[in-house]
Amino acid sequence: MIEKQKNGCLMGTLIALGVALVIALIGYTYVKGIYNDIVSSDEAVDAGWAQVENVLQRRYDLIPNLVNTVKGFAKQEKDVLTEVTALRSQWAKAGSVSEKAQAATGLEAALGRLMVISERYPDLKSNQNFLRLQDELAGTENRVSVERRRYNEAVQRYNTTIRTFPAVTIAKRMGLEKRDAYFKAVSDASAAPVVDFE
Repeated sequence: MIEKQKNGCLMGTLIALGVALVIALIGYTYVKGIYNDIVSSDEAVDAGWAQVENVLQRRYDLIPNLVNTVKGFAKQEKDVLTEVTALRSQWAKAGSVSEKAQAATGLEAALGRLMVISERYPDLKSNQNFLRLQDELAGTENRVSVERRRYNEAVQRYNTTIRTFPAVTIAKRMGLEKRDAYFKAVSDASAAPVVDFE
């Protein structure tokens, strides 16, 4: 009789230990999955930023050729050409994401003004080198737009991941913080442009 009680007690202990082990294994697998989601989201943000820098570098490399081509035709437009060159240097020297974003936004606006200037010079508009550079720049701007969107989507997914429960507890232990979206619309973007044909 005592032998049966010992066997029953031992069997109960083994079952309880087995259940605890299964629960611990399930918990470990769950936490590991959350951790891996956080790491994947973080890596996607870094990869997205690398791709943004890649297309911004392409733009950066096109600018000297574009400026030199315009310079030959539009000597009196020195201010805009100087601004484009200065902003190009500012982007190259920028260290943080926000500094690069600010420089890229300024450069985009200056390049827009440079394209408007080209409208004043019929010889420039018909120059094959300028037309090729203008097409390359337009293609590059489209790539920049696509990569901005992808980067912002990756940042949004990452921020959502680290701010939802239970991932938030793991993210805090990892020291992870919310990332800022890189590209936001400029303040004037929400206003309708005024078109004057006079």
